[in-house]
Amino acid sequence: MEPEIQLESFHVSSTMGFVLDDPKTDLPEYYQPWMSIAMDLPQLIQTHQLQDRVHEMPLLSTTHLQGHREERLAHLALGFITMGYVWQEGEHQPVKTLPRQLAEPYCKVSEALDLPPILVYADCVLANWKLRDPTGPFEIGNMDTIFKFPGEESCRGFFLVSLVVEQAACTGMEGIAMVMNSMLTQDNRGVHDGLEMVNNSLLKMKEMFGLMRSHVKPDVFYGTLRIFFTGWMDNPALPDGLCYEGLFTKQLRGGSAAQSSSIQCFDALLGVKQVETSADSYLKDIRNYMPPAHRHLIEVLESRTPLRSYVENSGEQDLIDTYDKCVKALVDLRCYHLQAVSSYVSAPSKRAHRGDPAPREEKGTGGTDAFCFLKSVRDSTKNVLISPK
Repeated sequence: MEPEIQLESFHVSSTMGFVLDDPKTDLPEYYQPWMSIAMDLPQLIQTHQLQDRVHEMPLLSTTHLQGHREERLAHLALGFITMGYVWQEGEHQPVKTLPRQLAEPYCKVSEALDLPPILVYADCVLANWKLRDPTGPFEIGNMDTIFKFPGEESCRGFFLVSLVVEQAACTGMEGIAMVMNSMLTQDNRGVHDGLEMVNNSLLKMKEMFGLMRSHVKPDVFYGTLRIFFTGWMDNPALPDGLCYEGLFTKQLRGGSAAQSSSIQCFDALLGVKQVETSADSYLKDIRNYMPPAHRHLIEVLESRTPLRSYVENSGEQDLIDTYDKCVKALVDLRCYHLQAVSSYVSAPSKRAHRGDPAPREEKGTGGTDAFCFLKSVRDSTKNVLISPK
C-alpha cells in the first residue's frame, strides 16, 4: 500500500502552507555588504547607484551561512540585488554580465538550496516577510517585506497580497493530505471532508487575491515593478541569457505566480492535464524554480491513484458534486487571475503604448504569453469536471 502523506516531510506547515515560517531578517555581520545594499535597493536603483555599489562589493564566502533560513535569506538578498543590477537602466538596457563578487556567492547559495540563481517566487513571496508586531496577527496591516523594489506601497502590497493568498492555501494542503490518505483505506467520508477543505481554501485564496485591487496600482506595477521580475530566457533584450562571471551563461525564467507550488498541488490532486503541450512543458519546467521538497510533493501527488477515477467509480453523487465544486473553485481562481492580468498588464500596456504603430505582444514575467497561457490552463481545468453543467 502507498504510504500516507505527511505534509511536514515536504516542508509544508499546517498553519502557513508553503510559506517559510518565521524567516530570518538579518545575516551575520560578515554579510553586511550584501544586506546594506539589499535594504537600500529602491534608493540605489532610482539614483542609478546600484551597479557601482555592487562593483565595490567584496567577494564573500558562503561558508558562514548557518541553516536553511540563513541560506534562504541570502538567496533572497542576492536575488533582489541581481534583478536590480541587471535592470537598473530599464528593460532595453540590461546588463549582460553579473560580476563575480555577486555571481559566485549567489550560485553557491543556489546550489546549496537546489534553486536557480535568479529571484524566484519562493524568495520574494514565500520568504520575504516579517511581522511589525511579533505578537500581532498575520495580516497585511501588521506585515512588511524584508526587501523592496521601487514602487513603494504597490511593491509592498504586491508581495504581501501574494503571501496571504499562499497562506490561505494551507487548509487546502491539509485537505489534500486527508483526501489522499483517506483513499488508501477507501474512507469516502474522509475523501469528502478533505475535498470540502480544498474547496474552502480555494475560495479563501480568491478572496485574498481580491486585496490586490486596494494595495497595488496597475500603472505602478506595470511601469515600475514588473521589470524586476523579468528573466533572461526567451528575452530579446538578453538573447544569450545572463553571464555569471567566471562560471557560466544561463537562460533563466523570471519569477511569476505560476511558480506557486500550491496551485500545482491542486492540479495534481484533481488530475488536471494540460491540453496545450507548451503549457504542460512550461509548468513542468518551472518546478525547478521551487524548493526541492515542494516540487517533490507535486510529483508524489501525481504518482498516486487518480482521485477523479476514484470519485467517479464511487457512485456517490455527493462525492462527485464535492469534487466538481473544487474544480469549479480552481477554474474561478484562474478566471480571476486572467482578470488581474488584464487590469495589471494589458490595460496599462495599452495606455503606455497608445499611438504605437505596431501592436505590442505582452509576455508574462515567466516568459510566456500570459493571456494565452492562463486561458489554456483554465480550459484544461474545466476539462476534468465529472458532471459539466
